[in-house]
Amino acid sequence: MEIQGKIIQLLPEQSGAGKNGQWRKREYVLETQDQYPRKVCFNMWGDKIDQNPVNIGDNVKVLFDLESREFNGKWYTDVKAWKIENQNAAGTSRSEASAGPGVDLSAPEFNAPPLTEDDLPF
Repeated sequence: MEIQGKIIQLLPEQSGAGKNGQWRKREYVLETQDQYPRKVCFNMWGDKIDQNPVNIGDNVKVLFDLESREFNGKWYTDVKAWKIENQNAAGTSRSEASAGPGVDLSAPEFNAPPLTEDDLPF
């Protein structure tokens, strides 16, 4: 299976020792770029963490397997990634790469008036 989106959070790496030796796990949070964006937390294990480096803000395609297991009558589901393909072109975002040279991609300034007591916060 696969999903595409932007990495919005890198959680701290976890490690330990189990009956099969040392283990490492890292969790990532991806946000899809759909009309109604979804956030998906997925994990990666062992050497695959080093083989698939990503940073916050990277647009990626994640290839993963779903796996569920039962423990004490409850079911738990893992999204186990086995490959992350960075969709950024040589370290630049897609919009920068497709805009061409000389195009200003900076955000325009926005000076909102201060909120008054009658204004809603949204």
